[in-house]
Amino acid sequence: MNKITIQHVPFHPTLTPKQPVKETQPKASFLEHLQQAKQQELKISRHASERMQERNIEISEDEWRHVANRVLEARDKGVKQPLVLLDQAALIISAKNATVITAMDRQEAKSQLFTNIDGTIVL
Repeated sequence: MNKITIQHVPFHPTLTPKQPVKETQPKASFLEHLQQAKQQELKISRHASERMQERNIEISEDEWRHVANRVLEARDKGVKQPLVLLDQAALIISAKNATVITAMDRQEAKSQLFTNIDGTIVL
């Protein structure tokens, strides 16, 4: 009869080298993020700037702050591209980028069909 021999092989699991522990930076609180977002100013695209100059649209600093605050509020509610109606102008703004995309006076806005907007802010 054939003799069967069993040889014992020790089991050594493969060890993975320990990865260095990354130091985590302290996370900013929600209030800090909120304050930073509120301080974000609106940018005006070159196109919008040209349109505002051509149409003599002037918006005061106080109005810009009010518009920026309302756009940030709309962005927090999921609005991506609102139409902002002011007394003297209509603005289309990218809430995601905080950038005024285009501008027109209210008279011109009356004859326009606005597409690709998902919210309206009336000031």
